[in-house]
Amino acid sequence: MLKNTLMIQGTSSNAGKSLVAAGLCRILKRRGLSVAPFKPQNMSLNSVVTKDGGEIGRAQATQALACEVEAHSDMNPVLLKPLTDCGAQVILAGKAFKTMNACDFHDFKPQARYTVMEAFARLTKQYAVIVVEGAGSPAEINLRQGDIANMGFAEAVDCPVILVADIDRGGVFAQIVGTMALLSTSERARIKGFIINKFRGDIAILQPGIDWLEKETGKPVLGVLPYLENLYMEAEDSLSQTTNLERETEATKRNLQKLKVAVLRFPKLSNSTDFDALTLHPQVDLTYIHSGDSLRGFDLIVLPGSRSVAKDLAWLQRSGFAAEIRRHLRYGGKVMGICGGFQMLGKTLYDPDALESTSARTECLGLLDLETTMLANKTLTLVSGTLTLDDAAVRGYEIHMGITTGKALERPLVKFVNTTDGAISEDEQILGTYLHGIFDDENALQSLLSWFGLKDAAVSDYQKVRLENLDRIADAMETSLKLDSLLNELQEHGNCSLKGM
Repeated sequence: MLKNTLMIQGTSSNAGKSLVAAGLCRILKRRGLSVAPFKPQNMSLNSVVTKDGGEIGRAQATQALACEVEAHSDMNPVLLKPLTDCGAQVILAGKAFKTMNACDFHDFKPQARYTVMEAFARLTKQYAVIVVEGAGSPAEINLRQGDIANMGFAEAVDCPVILVADIDRGGVFAQIVGTMALLSTSERARIKGFIINKFRGDIAILQPGIDWLEKETGKPVLGVLPYLENLYMEAEDSLSQTTNLERETEATKRNLQKLKVAVLRFPKLSNSTDFDALTLHPQVDLTYIHSGDSLRGFDLIVLPGSRSVAKDLAWLQRSGFAAEIRRHLRYGGKVMGICGGFQMLGKTLYDPDALESTSARTECLGLLDLETTMLANKTLTLVSGTLTLDDAAVRGYEIHMGITTGKALERPLVKFVNTTDGAISEDEQILGTYLHGIFDDENALQSLLSWFGLKDAAVSDYQKVRLENLDRIADAMETSLKLDSLLNELQEHGNCSLKGM
């Protein structure tokens, strides 16, 4: 088997693949190894820009953080960004390639496989250990032909596999045995053991089941990970499940001012992780707003990023939120738009080539004097600068299609060395930006919270929280897993020692 490569697969989506892969990356880094994450194929609307100007899934960027290396497009060479139930934009080697339906992508897999293998080969030359994450489940028999995401990749590179199952959902033994039953003989042999994730209670009660499972499958259970209460980890492809309950309780005890924030839950919401730093702040009460909800009683309304701006704008208007936003502004409230939400704040959206909509012209909210024209080339860039509010340092990344022009840009939100970004309305109630991750830097967060109306906000270091939670996952794995057995799979055919480090 390939030296120093281990693949984490799951019995289903959200079984815990990303968490286990991130924890293993962190453990190996803490043991002094050069390690990098890899996911051959991902489907996610939460993405980031890499140092080489590519676009990858957020989970791999988090795993790169665990490895303390910069994220690179080689770490996720195929990214699918869903547009409809049957179609997605294909990001290949970090760049937008084309929009495909499911059948077209199936036919495209041989070419995608080549891109995957090229990226993986480059990583293996740079790092001593590669931790690979699968996608969904390897038991999806309708997707087996030409598979590049799970066992197809593992077979191609000849690496061992660990299977993760989520006991919190119930039926964990059926998950594992059913998955094994649907694999080929060579694929079953490739699985070196199981990890049971999210266990609550006394493990002694589970032990008879573990004994049965090991006897039934002939494979070891490498450990049982506990359910980690209030764990924060950036979501791969859904709204974050993070909670700030404990922080809210602390804020309540200290009688701190609270800021009530409403984020519109667009049907095609993208980059929901933009708001994780707000969610984790002890003085922010953030609510995602669905159709039928009310926008009354909030201090700030946010229009987030969108994978289909015209369609999400139509949803906003159908839901009656346009009128509610205008009422909110009349009563002195604040409004913010990020990326697609920024475009919606303008007057008009032009899409002459029907890149996202069948309409060449869409009337927007008209709250800022801006117009946006959609273009085929996507802007992908890492940026850093200062906020014009008070010169606070800010960093982030741009992922968008379209060029925005108009008088409102004369009052920008962000200053870079040679250009600017965003806009602030003359009445100081509305701001917009293309910058994702704008809340992630503690200084920028302080500045923006002050503008939103939260004076003397507590300092909240989001980057520190990210690392603390990665260490928390690694600590739980160190305690709960048979790491020597797991790490032996990495070094069995390699040339570096992992034990005792």
